[in-house]
Amino acid sequence: MSGSNKPKVVILGAGFGGLNAARELGKSADVTVVDRHNYQTFLPLLYQVSTASLAADHIAYPIRGALRKSGAKFRMGTPISVDHKNKTVKLDSSEVLHFDHLIVSMGSATTDFGIPGVEEFALGMKNIHEALAIRSEIMRRFEDLVRFEDETRLSIVVVGGGPTGVEMAGSLAELVKGPLRHDHYHASKHIDIYLLEAGPRLLPMFTPGLSEKTLRQLENMGVKVMLNTAVKKVEWRKTTLADGSSITSEVVIWAAGVKGAPAINDLSLPVKGNRLVCEPTCQVANYPYVWGVGDNAGVIGDNGRPLPMVAPVAMQQGTFVAKQIKRLIKGKDIQKFKYVDKGSMATIGRHKAVVQVKGLRLWGPLAWFAWLFLHVFYLMGGQKRIGTIADWTWNYLTFDRGNRHIMDSL
Repeated sequence: MSGSNKPKVVILGAGFGGLNAARELGKSADVTVVDRHNYQTFLPLLYQVSTASLAADHIAYPIRGALRKSGAKFRMGTPISVDHKNKTVKLDSSEVLHFDHLIVSMGSATTDFGIPGVEEFALGMKNIHEALAIRSEIMRRFEDLVRFEDETRLSIVVVGGGPTGVEMAGSLAELVKGPLRHDHYHASKHIDIYLLEAGPRLLPMFTPGLSEKTLRQLENMGVKVMLNTAVKKVEWRKTTLADGSSITSEVVIWAAGVKGAPAINDLSLPVKGNRLVCEPTCQVANYPYVWGVGDNAGVIGDNGRPLPMVAPVAMQQGTFVAKQIKRLIKGKDIQKFKYVDKGSMATIGRHKAVVQVKGLRLWGPLAWFAWLFLHVFYLMGGQKRIGTIADWTWNYLTFDRGNRHIMDSL
């Protein structure tokens, strides 16, 4: 091992997995965390920034603050190459970091599945900049609509019926029926929200009963849900479907899927299906000193498929990998990773959510309060929790959303 007695561990990415690994390693290793931002984004609440429910800074937490008591160092930058012979990683700042272990936890990016026009005309939702772009685009289109006192309509299309798409569509419906209705009644009555899902039901990871309840709730809120509806092409103000028909779409929000962060292709490591090829131990195939964590790691689950790209997987893998490195330090054998699925949840709107935990199924107000509690619990920093609770309380009591600002770079 290089330098001191402690192994040098470089962690690429300060998401759920990377930070969990850094904190678990603690003083056992010389840890450096690398991320292109100096903050961690709480991705599960990103859609609330998009729909004016939360201020962007409520879901961003300084990485240095998160690492303060862990003993880990932080470097803001992007890895541009890895020298496996000398075990070094070069950053875009020209700094070269030496490592004994490299943990790759760089997250994911929106995938367009090769569908023409998605990159040009659809809005992804994987970071705060994209969330603010969606919010600004919706509010800008709303202001355009206010100018017309006729039957001109605004169509907002959400593609993807998983938790992200369902939560986005539900939150948009409440934005339209609440704050925007108070802002300008005529314009709000001329906004259409579509939710397109290629498969036969929403939330396929939930039971069919909860999927059906979700569908009915969204339809009651005014969302036009279209199942078995695959997108063939996205164009300017038009979305063409697989059956050849098309719908008008001034705003298209792409929540149809994600892939491992493209930056993993610069690390000279085996990649398959946009994810690192990983052993059951989370070690990258043929590179035992490199570990994959989270969305960019292709660890295979019990069902023979890569584990889902969700926060609980990343968090469990981050802690697991750190423990394996500590085992190696003590001369012990490493173990295989076993994902413990603690359940799924999605919120649809006020007093409306679905929760599935093993045999337990909840929906309605109880599920909604469980969702609120869990998301506040996992937010980092007391100030962020207080700010989020304050925003949610204001929204709840007044049916208003105070973050309806057009604040993108245009």
